[in-house]
Amino acid sequence: MSWQTYYKEHTMTAEEAVGRIKSGDRVALEHACGEPVYLVDKMVENAAAYKDVEIVHMVAMGKGAYCLPENAGHFRHNSLFVGGSTRRAVESGQGDFTPCFFFEIPRLFHTTLPVDVALISVTPPNEAGRVSLGVSCDYTLEAVRTAKTVIAQVNPSMPYTYGGTELSVEDIDVFVEHDEPVIELPQGRIGDVEKAIGSNCAALIPDGATLQLGIGAIPDAVLLFLKDKKDLGIHSEMFSDGVVELAEAGVITNAKKTLKPGKFVVTFLMGTRRLYDFVNKNPDVEMQPVDYVNDPYVIAQNDNLISINSCVQIDLMGQVASESVGLKQISGTGGQVDFVRGASASKGGVSIMAFPSTAAKGTVSKIVPFLDHGSAVTTCRCDVDYAVTEYGIAHLKGETLRQRARNLIAIAHPGFRAPLIEEFEKRFHCAF
Repeated sequence: MSWQTYYKEHTMTAEEAVGRIKSGDRVALEHACGEPVYLVDKMVENAAAYKDVEIVHMVAMGKGAYCLPENAGHFRHNSLFVGGSTRRAVESGQGDFTPCFFFEIPRLFHTTLPVDVALISVTPPNEAGRVSLGVSCDYTLEAVRTAKTVIAQVNPSMPYTYGGTELSVEDIDVFVEHDEPVIELPQGRIGDVEKAIGSNCAALIPDGATLQLGIGAIPDAVLLFLKDKKDLGIHSEMFSDGVVELAEAGVITNAKKTLKPGKFVVTFLMGTRRLYDFVNKNPDVEMQPVDYVNDPYVIAQNDNLISINSCVQIDLMGQVASESVGLKQISGTGGQVDFVRGASASKGGVSIMAFPSTAAKGTVSKIVPFLDHGSAVTTCRCDVDYAVTEYGIAHLKGETLRQRARNLIAIAHPGFRAPLIEEFEKRFHCAF
């Protein structure tokens, strides 16, 4: 049978496709901006036909309507990374949260989270009968490999990317053709605080370094201050529009990478259409599954790997809380620890926690004597090399508890240093 015949015989309406989902199924959604929004909408419209369908995914960039109170009993969300549209469901008990390292999620599909149905987005088939998962490889590829039923939204707006994202049409059970804009993540607002943090981080990044960057205004601000660097590379769980600008300016060349030189190595993408056009059929962009890209052993094969992440709080011992405020789960571990540990094992590698010194419009310090009661420790005190705020750089690794506390207090907001110093003197029985 030709791939054209297979494709035609397995193409149907969205209503028919979501009818393949049965009560009690576990449904994995393609990650983040790769979510097949049209298919998910049709699944939610069909809620009355389901009972106890479990929806599993990491970052939710779609509507998350399966988490609405009226859909309780029909759907239950199991979040691997809580987001804005899913946070209330987890907090209220209508949903669940599963702590995990990003790079281990594909393994979970073989153990505690076997997948019944994968809902994915793909490009139209090329002349060889191959499609691409576009902006999401990560755990999505393993969901396709292990699911009993794979339902794909064929979206001409999805960029065609290379690497682990490419599939044969025969890997997919059902096709639903529907063109819609790929979800976009606008660039964050970069203010004076973010610029100061970006400048401080840039001072720790040498020419020829390979970068891992997170999401948001701070990573974007870091990129603003790298324009005078040379031959930077990318090995990151994701990147956004700021990387495109530096690539087009010749700052990011990937030429000095010790693992896959010449390649942007990434597991998912979040940005605007500018980013999606840059990666579309770009042979220099290699997307691979997260159990490769985020494996600390693989990360460490990049010399001078600089990992830049953010956090909610850091205490005077250097313990980092990045995913919860007290007992309230607001995000997830994601790939932070994957890259912190990979950077630590990299020759010349450095891990950086970059964050504003305050939160809640300047009313709360992010550098604290103790993490909020119930807060999860995302990254332990032994792992972080540097903490960076708008007030400077604090070196932590290899420092005594007393010295790391001094270093952290020095980069706290001046308005909050007095109580931190009071705690320091009480704890260490000496003057600050």
